[in-house]
Amino acid sequence: MTRLLLCRHGRSVWNAEGRIQGRADPPLDEVGREQARRLAGRLRGEDVVALFTSPQRRARETAEIVGRALDVPVVPDERLREHDVGDLTGLTWEQVWEQYPDFAQAWAEAREELEIPGAEGHGSFRTQVVAAFGDILARHAEESVGVVTHGGTLSTYLNHVIALPSRFSPFRFANGSLSVVEVNPMRPRIVLLNDVCHLGGDP
Repeated sequence: MTRLLLCRHGRSVWNAEGRIQGRADPPLDEVGREQARRLAGRLRGEDVVALFTSPQRRARETAEIVGRALDVPVVPDERLREHDVGDLTGLTWEQVWEQYPDFAQAWAEAREELEIPGAEGHGSFRTQVVAAFGDILARHAEESVGVVTHGGTLSTYLNHVIALPSRFSPFRFANGSLSVVEVNPMRPRIVLLNDVCHLGGDP
């Protein structure tokens, strides 16, 4: 059985401002760095053999803080990047409602035909995310592996795990959260979801 330790990056400066990030590359803020340190403490004792990460700064910096604390290598993988949200990049949701009211209403109603203006296709994004996790599982059978990435990436992977075809996900991930999926030859099991007990409230 492979144990996947799925981590959302710590808070970025854009998270703090309520901005949609996508492929933009804002760094962690000080709260995010403290969340990463607390996440590292939570992962002690998990016998993590490697950390895979999105190359985007907020994820990579989180992974580097955790990797140094656990003395494990950090491996960037482009396929773990966040979904490219096109014209929504950098906007707050208030601005989305102001500038793209029809889109915002369609999003609120979770319409499957929804297309984000200027964004990456969801099908291609899901394909690359599933491929990245498939390669991680193939390389680390019977081991514990950390993956530091983004909310959209994690949601897409867990939709795949439970065979949910929709682009819309029931999952949400807090900054610095930990989720755990155990994968055996029969079926994956989600054994922990969006846990933030190690953060102990706002750092």
